[in-house]
Amino acid sequence: MKTVYLAAPLFSEAECDFNSKLRDEIKSAGFNVFLPQEDSNNIKDEKNRQEIIFNKNVAAIERSDIIVAVIDGTDVDSGTAWEIGYAFARAKPIIGLRTDFRTLGIEGTVNLMIQRSVILCARIPELLNRLKLSK
Repeated sequence: MKTVYLAAPLFSEAECDFNSKLRDEIKSAGFNVFLPQEDSNNIKDEKNRQEIIFNKNVAAIERSDIIVAVIDGTDVDSGTAWEIGYAFARAKPIIGLRTDFRTLGIEGTVNLMIQRSVILCARIPELLNRLKLSK
């Protein structure tokens, strides 16, 4: 079974709820999912918390077969952008999910560097179809 690393903003209740819903959809499609908000944030060592989270997430990207990145908003979340860049440099396939219909005008729907790094999907069913093609 292939593993998906789900890169997404996780700083509001709404973002966390959406991420959990998306994780469940991806699991239902037959994938293991690493979701940082659940799989690397439960660190009790406050002194080394940031280092531990960083290392867990980098290791999870390394182990993952595919990266799914939620890229909604007026600008891509900085942590998600870093995860996309790192995965791209490691030649990992990246599927970007942008359900936000706002555009950047002549620039396109997201930052050029992000758009050129991902296969862009606009809806969850489209994302799931792309994932199924990767099996």
